[in-house]
Parts: sequence; structure tokens; C-alpha cells
Amino acid sequence: MDQLIKELQQANVGQIKENELLANHTTWKIGGPAEVLVIPKDETNLAKTISLLKKNNVPVFIVGRGSNLLISDKGIRGVVIKISDSIDHLEVNGEEVRVGAGFSLIKLATMLSKKGLSGLEFAGGIPGSVGGAVFMNAGAHKSDISKILKKAKVVYPNGKQVWYNNDEMDFSYRTSRLQKDQGICVEAIFQLRNGNREDIVAEIQKNKEYRKKTQPWDFPCCGSVFRNPLPHHAGKLIEEAGLKGYTVGGAQVSTIHANFIVNIGGATASDVLGLIDHIKAEVYKKFQVQMETEVELIGEKS
Repeated sequence: MDQLIKELQQANVGQIKENELLANHTTWKIGGPAEVLVIPKDETNLAKTISLLKKNNVPVFIVGRGSNLLISDKGIRGVVIKISDSIDHLEVNGEEVRVGAGFSLIKLATMLSKKGLSGLEFAGGIPGSVGGAVFMNAGAHKSDISKILKKAKVVYPNGKQVWYNNDEMDFSYRTSRLQKDQGICVEAIFQLRNGNREDIVAEIQKNKEYRKKTQPWDFPCCGSVFRNPLPHHAGKLIEEAGLKGYTVGGAQVSTIHANFIVNIGGATASDVLGLIDHIKAEVYKKFQVQMETEVELIGEKS
């Protein structure tokens, strides 16, 4: 690893940190150390980093803004690449928007609403980056990324780069092909439409206010923990199982929305996993419904 670090430093790819606590890079404020964390300064240096990792045969994991992510207490061996604000270019050509994967989804939705571009109103309160939203097919308010994505530029750990059209992304509920083949979205092209600026801004504000009222943002959280086991709603099942406020260590089922687990202080990944297992067991016992996590679980097992 020392040789790899030396090569990354010589290539001047960006910030390089050893044994960096990943709790500092997730919205849950949970996660052990990365053996090495690299924050590339632009897309070119991201590709350079991946190429060096491939050459050295080093395991790699890529994160964005750290939402929808649970990293184990033992952390991650190998190299974690963080796609940050440095990969956040934005180009608006009429109704077509080209944007870097590190761009904040909330910020993008807000900016475009003020330009009178419609299609991203649903995303006004969704935390995380554009790249993560494409990866998860993020959605809300009866819409999602699949409704507006035209193309996505994807990089693979072996260095291969591909542009995928919407119909090649295998989108379904909170799912894309990137979860299956470990592709990383580094850029997206969205097809929006012109609309009435005041109506769009009002809609996005309404969605933001709804999320503030119905979801917990006073404690660190990752977003929704479970996928909705359609036709049921995960939050409703958890609440009806009597689990609102149920706590394991520093992890608690939110008293505001039961499909959120919040870090009320010092929560570990083990606390969250214990709470997830308890929720699954209780919901199945009461409703015979299998719950499936939406949050991505990564890192070394404790």
C-alpha cells in the first residue's frame, strides 16, 4: 500500500488520507476507517486514480455524499474514492442538463427550478449527490431519476468508461444496473422541460416542506432504510409493529417516520444492524412480510 500511496502522490490526483474515519464522510455519522481515502480533484484525476488502483490490484469502493450508506465499524480495506464537489460541473443547454456526479441533488433541483425547468421537483428534499441518485434511482412524490435521465457516464473499477442510455440502465424501484455490475456514475445528462417558473418553484418548495414535516433531520440519518414492500409502505408496517422509538445502543427508529433510523448519539454500525434485524423479525412476525433494506451495507464484517 505504501508504494500505491507514493504513486498517487506523485500523480497529484488530489487529497490522499490514510486511516481516515469514514464516519466523517457519511450522513449517518457512522463508519470505521478507510485504509486509504482518495478525493480526486476532477474527473481526469478520478480516471487516473482508478487506473493506478487497477495496476496495483487494490480493492476500491466509491462513495459520494455518504447518504444511503452504512459502513461497518471495522471500516474498509483497500482504497475508498470519494466523489466530491470537485466533480460538480454543470452545463444547461435549453431543456438538457449535463452535470457532474458530485453535484448536490437538492442544490441542482433548486437551481433548475429557478430557471423554469421542470422534472426535478421530486428531488428537492433528497440528500446526496447526482451520482448516488442515478446509482439508486432515487425518487419521491411518484417520480424518480429514471423519468428524466437521458444518459449516464459510468466508470468501472477496471478503468472502463461507458455512456449508457436510459433504456440500458435497467431502472426499477430504487434500483439500476450499477448496483449489479459495480459501475460508478461520474456524469449524467437529464432531459427536462420548460414550464412556468413560479409553479415549479412552488412545487419544489412544497415538497421540501413536506419532507421537513414528515422526516427526521434533527439527528444524523441516511434516508429511508427499507424498500417499500409494495403494495405496502415500509414506514407504516414498522409503525404498526409498534417499533417507533425502539432503540438499540445509539440507533433509534425515528419517532417522526418509522422508515428512518437515526443516530441519537454514538451509534455504531452494529447498533444499526441489530435494529434492522429486529425490525425485520417483528414485521415478519406480525404481517408475514419480508423487509428488504434500501441502504447499502459495506465494509469488513465485525
